[in-house]
Amino acid sequence: MSGRLVLPAVALAAGLALLPGCGKSGEKPVTVGVAFETLQTEYWVASFETLKAELAAKNIKVLEAVADGDSNRQLEQVNTFITRGVDGIILVPKDGTAAMPMIEAANAANVPIVLYNRPPARKEGKAVAVVADNRSITRDTVKYLCELAKKTGKKQKAVLLMGDLADLNAIGRRDGFDDAVKEYPDAVEVVARVPTEWNQEKALAGLTNALQANPDVGLIFTSSDFLFPSVVSALKTRNLYHKAGEPGHVLLGGFDGDATAYQMLKDGYLDADGVQDMQFECMKSVESVLKLKAGEPVPDLIPDPGFVIHQGNLAELAPRMWGSKVKK
Repeated sequence: MSGRLVLPAVALAAGLALLPGCGKSGEKPVTVGVAFETLQTEYWVASFETLKAELAAKNIKVLEAVADGDSNRQLEQVNTFITRGVDGIILVPKDGTAAMPMIEAANAANVPIVLYNRPPARKEGKAVAVVADNRSITRDTVKYLCELAKKTGKKQKAVLLMGDLADLNAIGRRDGFDDAVKEYPDAVEVVARVPTEWNQEKALAGLTNALQANPDVGLIFTSSDFLFPSVVSALKTRNLYHKAGEPGHVLLGGFDGDATAYQMLKDGYLDADGVQDMQFECMKSVESVLKLKAGEPVPDLIPDPGFVIHQGNLAELAPRMWGSKVKK
């Protein structure tokens, strides 16, 4: 998977585009602004399209914006939404800190704002966050891997690929990993924690170094499926990429539920994946912004419990894994 995915339908160059919706004659149509910090991964691309589809299904006009990683640009885009009189905003910020001035701007204009998949850094202002329960999903995924490690009868050396720790999601996944492995001191020993900052090159270099120092690594967990190409490349270089059950197989786990992870599960290389329920998060985000507009109460935090998919339940849960529907 390449580092950047681009949808032809997304007007990235323009920054903002208006998608027409339908409304009753004579009525001002409801308009919602959807602002994404990036479309760098399959998850963001699929989420962007799903949110727009959910809104369109309710005959809601959509203003869309993609900031290409520039938080200042995204703040300008949010202010443009407000100037254009949107009835609500669904926002994916770069991180929780970057979200704060955008929440402040929306609050000052009395425009409801919902944060999709990334929570604010502080509980200041009025905003709803619809977020995967990163810690518990990761904990359950890694516990499954630890049980597999335990069954091997030997203490397995483990490597964690961490995300950008400025991102609260990455922190939750790191903490979930730690929660799990500390329950298995006789089965797992963490020998390396690779900082990736959600970057393929850093992930590949860091994991390559970890494998050179620990050629007998038996378990690897990546905080995002987005980094699996780097994981696979590093393993193949050292002839460590084998299917589950084959000699030399390194236990593999990840987080997200993307198309690469789905294919690796189908092919027998991936042991377990923590899946974000994207459809649930999109549905709740749209539902929340409309409830806020109507003056109805909405919790500040709506967690997505997600689920763990693995070789044992793949046939049953694959239809719920968003990556199983993404064409490669």
